[in-house]
Amino acid sequence: MQRWRGYEAAPGGWGRSVVTIGVFDGVHQGHQATIGHAVARARELGVKSVVVTFDPHPAEVVRPGSHPAVLTEPARKAELIEALGVDVLCVVPFTPEFSRLPAEAFVHDILVEHLHAALVVVGANFRFGHRAAGDVALLERLGRTFGFGVEGAPLVAEAGTVFSSTYIRSCVDAGDVAAAAAALGRPHRVEGVVVRGDQRGRELGYPTANLLTHRYAAVPADGVYAARLVRRGGEPLAAAVSIGTNPTFSGRERRVEAYALDFTGDLYGERLALDFVAHLREQRTYDAIEPLVAQIAEDVERTRRAVG
Repeated sequence: MQRWRGYEAAPGGWGRSVVTIGVFDGVHQGHQATIGHAVARARELGVKSVVVTFDPHPAEVVRPGSHPAVLTEPARKAELIEALGVDVLCVVPFTPEFSRLPAEAFVHDILVEHLHAALVVVGANFRFGHRAAGDVALLERLGRTFGFGVEGAPLVAEAGTVFSSTYIRSCVDAGDVAAAAAALGRPHRVEGVVVRGDQRGRELGYPTANLLTHRYAAVPADGVYAARLVRRGGEPLAAAVSIGTNPTFSGRERRVEAYALDFTGDLYGERLALDFVAHLREQRTYDAIEPLVAQIAEDVERTRRAVG
């Protein structure tokens, strides 16, 4: 998959293409259906498929301070999109100037002048241009003017719930990682670098990897979870994960700490990923160390059963 920074990176002599546009945070099942449809139509037409996305998240530029929790970091999002068979990932820098681009100019500059769109595939709720003034109906009218087709991709839903990034963020925020996984089509992932903590886990016999996550990462609600710990180039490990402030020890800083089952190595400085499988319990405060250690032992066994 080619990766372009900005639509101006389209090479000279670039032919026609099938384009789909969106933030695609999470690359959830709805996104997969839209992107997959674009890839299939590009192959039918014998042209390249292009996914246009944005960095940073448009919300942060349009409404500073409103950046939503991020379900997939840029590198992970690119990997997931590439796995869908896309030919080109075009990441457009979302600047204040770009946010003011009128809908008609958005279509002319990006889709017509640079990407030479033969077909544009978008979701039913697609909006574009300054103040999100453009909708699918306008896109279709402009398509007739400039000579490209527009096809809508149906929303993906289950039991009446439409899968969306907003819905998945709400699941993660509530600690319902099973519902998030159902909408994503895979476990929700949180990534970070292992940094030194208070060493209490080691003293209790359960040394943990303390993950420093991205400031906007969609971290599940406080609680204890079963997860898979993924190391670069290594086999996934079952991990019991504690998220919270360590109430037994009067902690204040919210942390993500993972105990990797049957692992004795050193993880400090490594960049790891946690794929959340199940919510095991809420955080609790214990009056003594012994019941805490007993509870951790139970959490570990439940993790072993949940992850398999």
